Amino acid sequence: MSTPDTSDESGWPLTHTERDWNQWQLFAVLLVTAAATWCYIIGEYVGYYLNLKMGIAAMTAGSMIGMLMVTLAVVPTATRYGIDSIAAARPQFGDRGWIITVFLQYASIIGWNCLLMIFFGKSVGQLLQAIGVIDPASVDWVLRIVTVLACALVYLVLMRGGTGLERVSQILFFVIVGIGVWMVWVLLANQSDTIAAATPAYASGSLRWDYVTGIEIGIVSLLSWWPYIGAMVRKAPNAHSATLPAMLGMGLPVPVLSIVGLAAILALQVSDPSAWLITLGGSTYGVIALVFVIAANLGTTLAGVYATAVGLRQVPALAKSRWSTLMLFALVPVAFVSLVVPDLFFSNFGTFLAFIGVFFAPICAIQITDYLILRRQRISIRAVFVGGPGTDYHYWAGFNPAAILAMVAGFFTYLYLLNPVSYASRAPYDILTASLPTAVVAGVVYAAVTLLVNKPAGKGGY
Repeated sequence: MSTPDTSDESGWPLTHTERDWNQWQLFAVLLVTAAATWCYIIGEYVGYYLNLKMGIAAMTAGSMIGMLMVTLAVVPTATRYGIDSIAAARPQFGDRGWIITVFLQYASIIGWNCLLMIFFGKSVGQLLQAIGVIDPASVDWVLRIVTVLACALVYLVLMRGGTGLERVSQILFFVIVGIGVWMVWVLLANQSDTIAAATPAYASGSLRWDYVTGIEIGIVSLLSWWPYIGAMVRKAPNAHSATLPAMLGMGLPVPVLSIVGLAAILALQVSDPSAWLITLGGSTYGVIALVFVIAANLGTTLAGVYATAVGLRQVPALAKSRWSTLMLFALVPVAFVSLVVPDLFFSNFGTFLAFIGVFFAPICAIQITDYLILRRQRISIRAVFVGGPGTDYHYWAGFNPAAILAMVAGFFTYLYLLNPVSYASRAPYDILTASLPTAVVAGVVYAAVTLLVNKPAGKGGY
């Protein structure tokens, strides 16, 4: 097998000369990554519980909290050493235990990409049906054909690695921002009275519970950026030049674009812009909406496949694989799900979203506690990539018990507070959310085991 052709296709640390994205370039890539059509579905779920004003406030608060957690967990390490999210997790999980984070990254990004491709296929099918090109019986076939073609397009663009991602993102940036702002204006201008009078369909009767649930949805939505962000911010020269693009480029677009889904579900009972824009403005509006869906989903899928391929490079068996092979690992499952079970996956989005909080809140807490507090922002980059007995991050048989126990504690804390399937909750969920206590418990357990077990045993390179 051949080795990667370019540095940004490798899993090795980038040198300072290879970290050549300025703040604008990074901001454009991160915004295009964040501005996907899942924002409408996020807004739809918040709209089940809150009206427009309360929903916007909850989504914004939750999104910025979640983005802050991800930024603190990944950006300092990734930008200082030029590594991605997976490599940055090796000091905490061990030189074998890090495979846990590879699996979570892979499963999370595959899930998001399936959602995006299915959403894109549905939008194309709805538009073609609305303008009379196809009949309702053909919509499912259109969905499947379009998703496979979209996967092929992503593959071709990313044959140029990070360069292809960055150049396409600069083009998509203007399309996404322009049409996104226009859609918000069209919906609010035409449906303001209906939106103001709308009653959330599943409001619990407790405004506090509903508002906290809106915040929780915002937090877990942004925690999903953990698998993505490292592969991109490592291209920035330092943390100073990456922090603001991360918070504003990935943090703000989600609540802003989620307003579209929130307002649409309140006024029109459908969040897909390809459906409600046709209702408001006919096929011309529908075509504009479709252009936005293409641009938004393409940008996020490109970033997801790129991050997955870089992360898979950390797996020894795939370390010397061709870049094109790694991309197939990221795209073939998406094409399979889109072809075989698109509706089953699409209809269970809420459960998928909640499980992100179950796993990524503890990971963020573990990394923040370890790197910023216990290690005081110092790791051995050699030990990250050279493992085995006697090395700093080998711990016990390659696994760090502090990280594993912290993940388990966080997992059960989340499940106790909020059932990800039924959304049944226990106190103090209605005050603290589920993700924040989960993060606190995971961080405390990690610190306790590290100080009481790992450091006295001389494990972990502290």
